[in-house]
Amino acid sequence: MTHFDVLVLGAGSGGYSCALRAAQLGLSVGLVEKDKVGGTCLHVGCIPTKALLHAAEVADGAREAERYGVRASLEGIDMPAVNAYKDGVVARLHKGLGGLISGRGTTVIEGEGRLTGPLTVTVGDEVHTGTDLVLATGSHAKSLPGLEIDGDKVIASEHALALDRVPESVIVLGGGVIGCEFASVWRSFGAEVTIVEALPRLVPAEDAASSKALERAFRKRGIKFRTGTPFGTVTATDSGVSVTLAGGDTLAAELLLVAVGRGPNTDGLGFAEAGVTLDRGYVVTDERLRTNLPHTYAVGDIVPGLQLAHRGFGQGIFVAEEIAGLAPAPLDDAGIPRVTYSHPEVASVGLTEEQATEQYGAHGVATLTYDLGGNGKSQILGTQGFVKLVARPDGPVIGIHLVGDRVGELIGEAQLIYGWEARADDVSPLVHAHPTQNEALGEAHLALAGKPLHAHS
Repeated sequence: MTHFDVLVLGAGSGGYSCALRAAQLGLSVGLVEKDKVGGTCLHVGCIPTKALLHAAEVADGAREAERYGVRASLEGIDMPAVNAYKDGVVARLHKGLGGLISGRGTTVIEGEGRLTGPLTVTVGDEVHTGTDLVLATGSHAKSLPGLEIDGDKVIASEHALALDRVPESVIVLGGGVIGCEFASVWRSFGAEVTIVEALPRLVPAEDAASSKALERAFRKRGIKFRTGTPFGTVTATDSGVSVTLAGGDTLAAELLLVAVGRGPNTDGLGFAEAGVTLDRGYVVTDERLRTNLPHTYAVGDIVPGLQLAHRGFGQGIFVAEEIAGLAPAPLDDAGIPRVTYSHPEVASVGLTEEQATEQYGAHGVATLTYDLGGNGKSQILGTQGFVKLVARPDGPVIGIHLVGDRVGELIGEAQLIYGWEARADDVSPLVHAHPTQNEALGEAHLALAGKPLHAHS
């Protein structure tokens, strides 16, 4: 039996960040992982997907080069070469992460771990215990009842990342972040794409104005979508799949990508048997990420809420500091930035207008939208979109929503504005570099403060 100050089950974003911070604080750490450190995000999620999205951006740049006076043409997409580029990025980051973990003195325990008692994880024939235990087992791609993912014609995101060809046509089931990102990639690569979403709009968790702008941009790009349309059945055909929708309409394509969200990895790991309280498979925690069991915490995708790698990072760091007795402030989920890396991007932090209205009433909310048409760098880039502010009248900004290419890079300042409860008058005096898209945040706050510069009053 091996004992650690902190024993972490799962080495994805939440698990390894907890391990790194705990070791930095002088605690002995055991990190159990059945696959590769880095988890879904590094290997079959955030990083490889964004590599594909960058390749898609390069393809669009070549296709549209003449617009900027550059003589170039897009001859085609070499998917084996694209995959080699993508895999190279992942491999370099994985190597660097491994070096960080070993350099901190963390013990990596390879193999599938199972909770077998209080503060006890068994891996094969080895038993490991911790003074504190952190559950960080991540998530998996979900499907719908009766919809089997075969990895061939009906695929999940991890299969999509490994494709050695550009499909001629794809039906994307799910218009959330994952579905819209893959739809954007495949359209840039030349595929015919149709998104099927049961809810009334794409990226339904975002502000309604952001959804409308993304739908308009997708329509202009030739990406078809059917919103408010539940899935019915799928049948394999000689050429691909035939999808029947709930209303009886049928769609045909080479592939069906199932992108209906992710479920928690808690089944078969001994959580329920050990007495961990679960809700629909998710681990129930308090605001300090404590489970119902003493000295047992949970972080990342198994905790109800946003399933984002950076949320897992933040939670992992929080728990390490909590265990070390530093009493960190609890994380505010609304203050965690959200980005959909499609073309155009959608980014947000804080409350949507609808959420703010529900909380404060129609007269307790003020909004302002600044069009990127007035932003010089956005004009140079040829992108359209906006910055939308949601604020309390004569009070702080409580939501910031952005649409446009590269606006994900603006979310850092937006997060600070929200997190520090800044008012428009606090932000408007700040001088933003010109010409940058970052200026759009400054211009929006100038306008909200009643002194618009490059915007109509």
